[in-house]
Formats: sequence, C-alpha cells, structure tokens
Amino acid sequence: MELDLVLLRHGQSTWNAENRFTGWTDVDLSAAGEAEAVAAGQLLGSEASVDLRLVHTSVLTRAVRTANLALDAAGRPWLPVRRHWRLNERHYGALQGMNKKDTAEEFGADQVRQWRRSYSEPPPALDAGDERHPRNDSRYWGVPPEALPATECLADVVVRVLPYWEDVIVPDLYAAGARGGTVLVVAHGNSIRALRKHLDGISDEDIVSVDIPTGIPFRYRFDADLRPKGAEYLGDPAAAAAAAEAVARQAG
Repeated sequence: MELDLVLLRHGQSTWNAENRFTGWTDVDLSAAGEAEAVAAGQLLGSEASVDLRLVHTSVLTRAVRTANLALDAAGRPWLPVRRHWRLNERHYGALQGMNKKDTAEEFGADQVRQWRRSYSEPPPALDAGDERHPRNDSRYWGVPPEALPATECLADVVVRVLPYWEDVIVPDLYAAGARGGTVLVVAHGNSIRALRKHLDGISDEDIVSVDIPTGIPFRYRFDADLRPKGAEYLGDPAAAAAAAEAVARQAG
C-alpha cells in the first residue's frame, strides 16, 4: 500500500503582501492569494494520480479559505474537512503585526533571522492581558489556557503539531491509502516546516534554511511503514524554488 500526502501552504495573505509578521492573527487572503489557491486546486485536480479524499486545515481564515477555493477548483468541494488549532502558524508573539524589514532595521537582521528561522529562539512574548493573546479569541474556547502560546519557536511548533499528525492525520492516511486516496493538509509556513522536519529527519541546524512558498502543493509518497518514497512540488519546480527564495528575502 502506498500512502499519499499533499502539504499546501495557504495562498498569499493580506499581511504577507504587506510583509508583516502574522502568526495567529486572523487575516484573509489577498487577491493574489485567492488566485494561488485556485491555481493549486486546478493543479491538484489535473494530476491523475492525486485522488483527494480527506482534508485538514488550521482554524485560521487564510488556510480555511485556501482549502475551500482549492477544493472548488479541483472539483472536490464535498470532501470532509477537519480543522484544528494545532495546525496553526507559529505564534510570533509581540512581533505580530510588525513589518519584517522595519523589524530588521530596529533589532538587526541577525536577530530577526534568529526569531524567524532558528529552531529554539522564540520572539518576545505577548502579555497575558494583550488583546492579541489567543486566550481572548473565542475560536479557542475549548483549549486549555495553558496550552495556548504567547510566543513560539519552531521547536514549540513541532511539539504542538506532532500529536495531531500522529493521532489524526496518520490514521486518515491509512484510511485513504487503503483505497488509493490522497490526504491534503492546508496549513502555514511553520506548521509545514515542522511536519517536513519530522518526515525528512531534517536537523535543527538545517531546518533554518527551509522556506515554504505560498500556494504550491508539495507531495509526499510513503510506503506502508510511513517511510518516504518520494517528495516534490507539483507543477514547475523552478517556480517553486523562486517562490521559496522570495520567502527567504522577506526580512531583507
């Protein structure tokens, strides 16, 4: 049995377009992001070997809408979708809402790169009373307050994402794989980096240089023991590489 997984970072958001740290702030897709989501769905729908059967997203609007637009374009709007906060973007703490280049000018490019890409150094945390803290967001009413972050490094995201991967996505992979189906996960740059670190065994040091472009499906194929047999971006690989490089340049 072969298991088939597609990871898709949401299309460009309005804050991506403004080069701002977004994290758990709930912003919508830009017009370009909507087009990216549709294009991703068309690509998935045109791949004869991709048979979408189950979908997972975060609870943030940009991922939810990307999944909806992509499924419509793929001709699969009826698919069951699970949404969970564990697939959310990394929480950027007090940096949320700040322009990345301005932040680099204020704190230094090296410090901002550490906050953006290091494995173990989180940005400054939000105060518990800050209105941006997820404890003040009704979508997390059922989550224990102590589980909701005020800031995160990528190591924290790995700890957050992996239980959902192991307990929910993996069983769905086996269920879909038994019938030759594909599982789609629509999430965020850092929740996808966390999954790819785990799936590919990427070191703490090397994950710093992994960038995830918006709106381009990344496909894994596994054997029955969840060992990767292949992994690649769908569509034009040069376009995917250029888009990933653009992500790396965002902080200047």
